Amino acid sequence: MEPFDPAELPELLKLYYRRLFPYAQYYRWLNYGGVVKNYFQHREFSFTLKDDIYIRYQSFNNQSDLEKEMQKMNPYKIDIGAVYSHRPNQHNTVKLGAFQAQEKELVFDIDMTDYDDVRRCCSSADICSKCWTLMTMAIRIIDRALKEDFGFKHRLWVYSGRRGVHCWVCDESVRKLSSAVRSGIVEYLSLVKGGQDVKKKVHLSENVHPFVRKSISIIKKYFEGYALVGQDILENKESWDKILALVPETMHNDLQQNFQKHHSSLQRWEYLKKAASQCPSNIKNEKCGPWLEWEIMLQYCFPRLDINVSKGINHLLKSPFSVHPKTGRISVPIDLQKVDQFDPFAVPTISSICHELDAIFTSEAEKEENQAESDIKHRTRVVGPSSCGMWDAASASPDEQCHVHAQDLNWQNPG
Repeated sequence: MEPFDPAELPELLKLYYRRLFPYAQYYRWLNYGGVVKNYFQHREFSFTLKDDIYIRYQSFNNQSDLEKEMQKMNPYKIDIGAVYSHRPNQHNTVKLGAFQAQEKELVFDIDMTDYDDVRRCCSSADICSKCWTLMTMAIRIIDRALKEDFGFKHRLWVYSGRRGVHCWVCDESVRKLSSAVRSGIVEYLSLVKGGQDVKKKVHLSENVHPFVRKSISIIKKYFEGYALVGQDILENKESWDKILALVPETMHNDLQQNFQKHHSSLQRWEYLKKAASQCPSNIKNEKCGPWLEWEIMLQYCFPRLDINVSKGINHLLKSPFSVHPKTGRISVPIDLQKVDQFDPFAVPTISSICHELDAIFTSEAEKEENQAESDIKHRTRVVGPSSCGMWDAASASPDEQCHVHAQDLNWQNPG
């Protein structure tokens, strides 16, 4: 794939916004069929320009106005905010206190840096194929709950362009939720709690909630390959001491002695499970048996959500199809039917797609040019729904008719 050079970004963005950004599908999504008058016109956008110049309260009359401004400003980053009571670009003319955020999609932000205490392969902004499994598990766990536990139908998952994923829940009823209800939903979906000073971040009750049980079932499918082989979480004393900090002190001596007799994380994990099953719960109410095993699995693998992003109606979130200025990668939708196959390193960079587009113009045959450009656009197209398992576009209810149709927003890995 074409290497990305940040110095080329200003010129690449001009071409990207002029020739490749999927304006029609993007507008169709955020306009929701025009069912609510001025819905798109009251939506806030923010642009981050070169040298970190940040412009909030942008709003547009229609798709054409959005296109013109994006092609004029060539933003390094686009964020989407709430639908307000008045046009955001006129907020300074509105009576104090009257300008209020009224609706927004329920959004979730999952960032790999929040797992730095439990991943051994990378840290900070770095990611690799080993730790990306954390994002795969997060998508599977959160999406299952949104669909089955809450009954939300219209869910769009998007790669952030660097080290995480975002989810947009777009049901009409969800967009109207208060901050308090949003907080309740994200609290329901949160298990790992405590800052850097807290060693044990997961505490299960004796009666494990069905949501937690279903989440554990998903983690079990990945745990051996991800945690015991890929991350090798019991490889040596330094790594297994972190695990021992999560188990009752009465087990420490036995585990220390026996871990030294075994030669792999797989063997040590099997011994830990055996020891936990034989250890009675003590007066401190520390769990043994399967609870102990589950608490460790959850602490190492369960999704870590940014609560503030989800609960605030006026909180902005990076837009799908933004370009990440550090990696050059496009924030593309993730096909829910192919979550396990999603490879962040195979996501097109702005360099690769723009240079492909440049190459088109060296072709002599106009027909070949048009076909080649169409192929590039197809690989960076956003979407809605059913083909990506994000939204059920088959329903004929008025609410669902206003959503983008499936094949309009599809993205595929480059061939």
